[in-house]
Order: sequence, then structure tokens, then C-alpha cells
Amino acid sequence: MKNIAVIGAGTMGNGIAHVFAQNNFNVNLIDISQEALEKGIANITRNLDRLISKERISEENKKQTLHNITTFTSIAKGVKNVDLVVEAATENIELKLKIFKQLDKEASENTILASNTSSISITKIAAVTNRPKKVIGMHFMNPVPIMKLVEIIRGYTTSDEVTNIIMELSKTLNKVPVEVNDYPGFVANRILMPMLNEAIETLYNGVAGVYEIDTVMKLGMAHPMGPLQLADFIGLDVCLSILNVMYNGFKNPKYAPCPLLVNMVQAGKLGIKSGEGFYDYSKSRKAEIISKQFN
Repeated sequence: MKNIAVIGAGTMGNGIAHVFAQNNFNVNLIDISQEALEKGIANITRNLDRLISKERISEENKKQTLHNITTFTSIAKGVKNVDLVVEAATENIELKLKIFKQLDKEASENTILASNTSSISITKIAAVTNRPKKVIGMHFMNPVPIMKLVEIIRGYTTSDEVTNIIMELSKTLNKVPVEVNDYPGFVANRILMPMLNEAIETLYNGVAGVYEIDTVMKLGMAHPMGPLQLADFIGLDVCLSILNVMYNGFKNPKYAPCPLLVNMVQAGKLGIKSGEGFYDYSKSRKAEIISKQFN
């Protein structure tokens, strides 16, 4: 396996492309927007420059990594003659099903189709293709170049052979793959999202403020960042989407999104990506200034 296509040049997509390219895979980075592709390559370049400044890679490594990436605005052209496609588009079920229908049509019958979805059913995605045994989940963590975990999700009909191939492939990327079965939220978000939602409920109910909640979890539970800061980092819209997937999948009220989270997303307060969430990022991308509405 040498030739990889990545669908989506956003935060996750360009991170996945970066990791494959840095490990000497040929990567076709695909997005319908040329502007998104240019931003994606610029982000990869910045991340490589950081690695150079930390003396973790050389200038030659950077040049080779960028050389390994080719950009496309056409799925049909981008997935031609690739061994694996990793879809990293927006966490929207209709969009993903549409993409996988097209991938099934355009990619070779031997190509493995993977999704970076953080919560959507791999079985449901696989069902719109004629190759359900070759459809699997590869849930990378953000930021992809740094985080070691890859959650490998087996759909109901994903084959043992494909699972083993993807597990071994992940190891060649210096990642730690963990195999899980296909249930809403998988493992990572099934555990993480209710915790973030409970932190938001705690704020909503007036138990404590933003700073206090995050400080308790950082200092008391040894979390590297507080849950409200983490929610901002992930994107409050993404958190809401994942919680809705789990609530709809389990019909259990413990997964119901907090009304405060719903209102913030509706108001466009999405965290770092919009410049404001529980913290104000207008002056810095660090969670240092609490949003005015929570002061």
C-alpha cells in the first residue's frame, strides 16, 4: 500500500495527509475548493516548520513531505489508482453517504474506503457501497501529526483482512491503532462527549464558572486542558453533532445536548474556529480570556 487519497483539506484532512506524506506515502489531497486546498497545504507547511524548529525533522524532510502531496478538486481524478481513500469531510451523514456512493463508483474495486468520522455508523456508510467488506473507520485524533491514537472501527461486515491491513498501516504511521466495534460514538466520543456535555450542564446550572470548572478538571483530574476549553478546541458544532448522533442512536436522555450548547451553536459561538466559545480568542488562540457572557 503506497498510494493514498484523502478527502477534505480541513483541519483533520490536512493533518491526515501530512502524516501519510511524512511517512513516504504518495498522497492525493482532494477538496472541491481550491482555496481550501491552498489553506491545507499552508497549514501542513507551518506544522512542518514547527517540527524543524524543534529539530525533529530536517529541511529535506519537509521538502520531501510536501513533494509527496498532490492536490485535486476532482474526486474522480484524485482516487484513480489509489490503494486507500480516507474521507475526512464535515461530520454530516448526508454528505458522507454522498461521498461514499461516489467513491464506490470512481475508485478501483480493490481500494479500501475509510472514514475519519468521529461518531457516524460505519455500517450505515458501508451500506451505500457495493464493497461493505472494504469499508472501515480510521478515527484520527486532533492534532493528527501529534496525537498517537487511531480508533479503528469495524463495520458490521468489515472483513478481518481489511481490519488487519488498516491496523498494520496505522503502525507504519507511528500511531497506536485500537480496534473497536461500530456503535454510536465508538469508544472515544462515547466517553468524552457526555463528560464535556456535563461540564456545560454544570456551567448552565450555575454550579461554577468557566475558569473554575476547567481548573478543577485540570488540577484535580490531571487533564491537560479543561473540558470547556477542549469543547472550544474541538468545535461546539462538532460536539453538538456527535451528541445528537449518540442521542438518536441510543435514545438515552443522558446523551441529550445541554440547552446552553444548542444555543451557543445556533448563535455561531463555536469555539476557536469562530473566535469565541466559552473563551474569547479574538486576541489569542489560547484559552486565556473568558467570554463576556460568562463573566
